[in-house]
Amino acid sequence: MKSTKQLIAYLLIFLFVFQLRAEQPVEKKQALYGVNLASACFGSNVPGVYNKDYAYPTPANLDYMKSKGFEMVRLPFLWERIQREVYAELDEVELGRLRFFVDEAAKRDIKVLFDLHNYGRRYINNKRYIIGGDSLSIEHLSDVWSKIANEFKDHNNIYGYGLMNEPHDMLDSTPWAKIAQACINEIRKVDAKTTIFVGGDSWSSAERWMEFSDNLKYLYDPSDNLVFEVHVYFDIDASGTYKKSYEEEKTNPYRGIERMQPFIKWLSENNKQGFVGEYGVPDNDERWLVSLDNFLKYIQSKGLGGAYWAAGPRWGKYFMAIEPINGEERPQMKVVEKYLKTN
Repeated sequence: MKSTKQLIAYLLIFLFVFQLRAEQPVEKKQALYGVNLASACFGSNVPGVYNKDYAYPTPANLDYMKSKGFEMVRLPFLWERIQREVYAELDEVELGRLRFFVDEAAKRDIKVLFDLHNYGRRYINNKRYIIGGDSLSIEHLSDVWSKIANEFKDHNNIYGYGLMNEPHDMLDSTPWAKIAQACINEIRKVDAKTTIFVGGDSWSSAERWMEFSDNLKYLYDPSDNLVFEVHVYFDIDASGTYKKSYEEEKTNPYRGIERMQPFIKWLSENNKQGFVGEYGVPDNDERWLVSLDNFLKYIQSKGLGGAYWAAGPRWGKYFMAIEPINGEERPQMKVVEKYLKTN
């Protein structure tokens, strides 16, 4: 049996090493500026019919983004499609579509950030449930992430696993932080290296980060490889719907920067890494482009990456999309491409 002095010595060494590790700055993930190639999350009919209710982005979409200098895409998809029943194996057909997209991105040296686009909820037998409520448990979500991670852990172009898009109004009995921790725990059992992206509560709001997401600083990742994700839009309610004119939205050229302040302060105070998973502006007023330019310049100065919302097939003439229309580029692209690494 070790002596008391030996045990005390071991304890002191442990405390020293722990303190030294705590003081080390987190190794920063390469900050890339990408785009949401969003179409696999489409459709009010869930799970829906492929190529009718939803579709995955195409190699042509990737070719265009590569030609502009994009090195990363955020790929939104639905839980109900990748796993048709909770606890079931991943759907082989849907998994094949996901693999195909990831492999096509890899051929073009494009990294993929997975985004489970479910808002803290999923449909079961045509009824929508919130995680932690009746019929939908924390373990249901951590199970699907364990299976996704196991499938893609050896793909070198996975930029990260985005646990949940815009969780909001979660149950007091089951806070989002508790759900996220369970997912981290299960992912790390099968994949110790891939970055995990954790969106904030209250629609991943940067502006409301301290009120709703401060507790995420207590999340523990044995791999010390978490990135915290916010979404920022510049209209009056920060929803990204831009229902009114520039004047009626009561905005200004620095609205996005203003909304980032609580999050930037939190990152600095807690030595955390951040990412802006969604931002975008309308194509109908040049002043929105100024706001976008100011915003991107600011987050670049802070070392944060981000992904513009949105592009991909099926967007048509949607006012925020940066997919070309009949070969004509959208006005937002001339701002976004200024901040791509290769330009």
